[in-house]
Amino acid sequence: MAMFGTRSYSVFGDILDAFLILLVLSTCCLSSTITTDSLLPNKQISDGQTIVSANETFTLGFFSPGTSTYRYVGIWYSNVPNRTVVWVANRNNPVLDTSGILMFDTSGNLVILDGRGSSFTVAYGSGAKDTEATILDSGNLVLRSVSNRSRLRWQSFDYPTDTWLQGMNLGFVGAQNQLLTSWRSSDDPAIGDYSFGMDPNEKGDFFIWERGNVYWKSGLWNGQSYNFTESESMSFLYVSNDARTTLSYSSIPASGMVRYVLDHSGQLKLLERMDFVLHQWLVLGSWPEGSCKAYSPCGAFGICAGNQDWQNRCKCPKGFNPGDGVGWSSGDTRRGCIRQTNMHCVGDKFFQMPDMGLPGNATTISSITGQKQCESTCLTNCSCTAYAVLQDKCSLWYGNIMNLREGESGDAVGTFYLRLAASELESRGTPVVLIAATVSSVAFLIFASLIFLWMWRQKSKAKGVDTDSAIKLWESEETGSHFTSFCFSEIADATCKFSLENKLGEGGFGPVYKGNLPEGQEIAVKRLAAHSGQGLLEFKNEIMLIAKLQHRNLVRLLGCCIQGEEKILIYEYMPNKSLDFFLFAGQVIQCGLEGIIEGIAQGLLYLHKHSRFRIIHRDLKASNILLDIDMNPKISDFGMARIFGSKETEANTNRVVGTYGYMAPEYAMEGIFSVKSDVFSFGVLLLEIVSGIRNAGFHQRGNSLNLLCYAWELWKEGRWSELADPSIYNACPEHKVLRCIHVGLMCVQESPINRPTMTEIISALDNESTTLPEPKQPAFVSAGIWTEAGVHGGTHSINGMTISDTQGR
Repeated sequence: MAMFGTRSYSVFGDILDAFLILLVLSTCCLSSTITTDSLLPNKQISDGQTIVSANETFTLGFFSPGTSTYRYVGIWYSNVPNRTVVWVANRNNPVLDTSGILMFDTSGNLVILDGRGSSFTVAYGSGAKDTEATILDSGNLVLRSVSNRSRLRWQSFDYPTDTWLQGMNLGFVGAQNQLLTSWRSSDDPAIGDYSFGMDPNEKGDFFIWERGNVYWKSGLWNGQSYNFTESESMSFLYVSNDARTTLSYSSIPASGMVRYVLDHSGQLKLLERMDFVLHQWLVLGSWPEGSCKAYSPCGAFGICAGNQDWQNRCKCPKGFNPGDGVGWSSGDTRRGCIRQTNMHCVGDKFFQMPDMGLPGNATTISSITGQKQCESTCLTNCSCTAYAVLQDKCSLWYGNIMNLREGESGDAVGTFYLRLAASELESRGTPVVLIAATVSSVAFLIFASLIFLWMWRQKSKAKGVDTDSAIKLWESEETGSHFTSFCFSEIADATCKFSLENKLGEGGFGPVYKGNLPEGQEIAVKRLAAHSGQGLLEFKNEIMLIAKLQHRNLVRLLGCCIQGEEKILIYEYMPNKSLDFFLFAGQVIQCGLEGIIEGIAQGLLYLHKHSRFRIIHRDLKASNILLDIDMNPKISDFGMARIFGSKETEANTNRVVGTYGYMAPEYAMEGIFSVKSDVFSFGVLLLEIVSGIRNAGFHQRGNSLNLLCYAWELWKEGRWSELADPSIYNACPEHKVLRCIHVGLMCVQESPINRPTMTEIISALDNESTTLPEPKQPAFVSAGIWTEAGVHGGTHSINGMTISDTQGR
C-alpha cells in the first residue's frame, strides 16, 4: 500500500514539473512585448514582438492590414481594440511572411530584413554606431544618440504616410514637402491615388491631389485658420519664414486622442476617439465636404450644382452634351461635356450664365474694364473660350473650362459668358416674325447663297495659302524623307473631332490626341494652343529638326497642319507610353532597361555627332523618352532643341528652357549650353532608371536632398547597391548595375569638362574591361536645390507633355 502511494506521488510530481516547464516556455513564447520603448544597436525586433511608448500610447511592430498576409512595420494606438495604424515604414516593400526582423545594420541604419536576406532601409543613422530607435508617446519614431538623447538623427514625423498626428508638421521644411499620401486600399498601405499637402507654387494653400491633378483646394491661411482647421477643441500653429512654411496642431485638452487621415477614397477626415461614449472614432469633419467641393467634379465644361444630390449634381451648359453617356449614368462625370457644334472663330457668340462660381485659372487684364471691350478682346483670339467682368477687370479663359459651379461659390461669383458657335444661339421668333421671315426668305436665301459662295472661296484660298506655308516650311531644306501636309478636316476626322475619348493628355502647349487615319495608321496629334508657352519658334523647330532626322531611337514626325489659327503636328503613335510611366508608376521592366539605356545613348550620339547638324536637345527626361511596341526607346519633343554650327561648341541664352532636375548647372544658372548639357541630363536619367527614383520630387533621405546627392553619398561609402531598385538589382548582373551608376555619376559632375561625351559613354557601357576614372562630386550636392521645383514627384517644364498613351495612376 505504501509502495503504491509513493509511486502515485512520484508520477504526480513528474506531471507537475512538466506542466510548470511548459507554462514557463509558453509564457516566454507568448510574451511579444519588449519591456522598453527603444530598440538598441545590438538588439532586434522579430515579427510578433513590439515596443511600446513610455505611457503605452503607441506601439511599434509588424502587422498585416485587413485581409492581407503581407507583413509591414508600423505604428498604431496601443489601447484601441481595432488596430488603428498611423504610420507604415515599408508601405511599398512588404515582407512576404513572418520572417521579418527590424534591427540596426553595421552603419547605424534602421533596416528590415526578411528570411531570404533581402533588406529595406527604414532610416539612415548618418553612419553613427551609437543610435537607438525610440517610439514616443506622440507616435513619433525617432533615431537619436544613445549617449545624448536630445540629438535627433531622424524622425518618422518628417516622413508621414496617411495620418497627420498632433505635433507633426505638414508643409515645407527647406525644399522638402511633408505631405500625406493615401493607402491604395484598406488592405494595402502602398502609396495610393491621393495626396494632401501644401501647394509648392503658392505656399500656404493646401491641396488634395488625385494622381497628381488638383482634386480639392483649401484656400489660403486667413491668419487664424483654414477651412479644415476650424475646431474649438484644437489649436493650430502656422509658421512661415525663410527656413519653413508649415502647419501643426494640438488638441485641447492635450490628452485628446485626435488625428487627421487621408483615406483611400480621397477624403481628408478629422477623427476623435470617443471611448467613454461610443467606443469608436467619431468623424468631426470631412473634406471635400460637399458634392461640388472637389476640384472640377464634372470635368471640362461641366457645371456642378451644389443644391442637387450626388447623382444629379452635374449638367452640361447650352451647346454641350455629356462626353460619355455611359459614364454620366454611372456617376462618373469626370469626362465632362463636349460641344455639339465647334466654334468657328469668326461670328461666334456668347451664352450668358449668371451667378456662377468662376474658375480660378483666368487671365486677368486690368487695363480692360468694360464688358463690350472684354467681349471684343475674347473674340479676337480663337482660343478664348469664355470671359467675365469682375470688379471692373476683364478675365479671359482659354481651352477647356474646368471647375464651373452653380449654386455655391467658387473662387468668385459673377456672370460667366461662354463662347459658342452662333448657330447654337439662334433665337426662335414669334409667329409674326416667322411670317415676315417667310415672305422675305426667297430674297434672303439668294443673297445668303452669294455671300456663302464668296466666303467659301476666300476660305479655300486661305487654306491653300496655309497649306503652301506648311509645304514651304518643310521644303526650306532638301530632304528625301516622307512628310505630309494634312488638312484640318482630316485631323478632325482622325481624332473624332478632338473628342475627350481620344485625348491622351495636355501640356503647356496644348492637348495631345490619339487618331486613326483612313488607311488604319495610328497617329499622335499635338495641337498647339494659342495661349501655349510653346510658340511659333518651337513649332518650326519640331518641323525643321525632327522631320529631317532619321534614326531608330528618335520619334518620327509624319506631317503637320497649319490652317488659320491651327498649328498641329502629327507623330507616329507610341502604344507603350513614356519611360516615366514604367520608372515611377510601379511598372517593372527589370533588365530590359539595359537596351533602353543603350537606345537613348545611341539617339543622343546621333544628335551630337552623326546627324546632318549638331543638335542639343535641352529637355531630355524620362517623359520625353517614348517606347514603341517592342519597348525600343525614342527621344521626342524637339521644340527646345538648338542647332550648332560645325565649329560651335557651346552657346549662351537669356531664355533658359527645360525641366528642373535635369538641367546642367551651367545652363540653369548662366544660360550656357553644349553637348555636355545633354550629357548631364542623360546622367540624371541613368540614375533614375537604375534607382526607380525621380530626381525632381526626391524625398530627403538622411542628409541627401536630391537623387544626385543620395547616389554620391552611397558611392563614397561603398554602398552603391542600395541605390538600385530591388527589381533591377535582382534581375541584372551586379557588375552591369555598378557600371551604370558609375557612368551616371561621371555624367553629372559639376564641371562640363569632366563629363564624358556620348561616344565615351557608349564605349564605357559596352566595354566593361575599360577602366573608368573615379567620378568627382556631382553638381548641386552641397546646394541641394533640385527638389524645390518638383516636390510632388512631377517635373516642371515649358513643354511637359509626351505623345504616348497615358493613363491615370
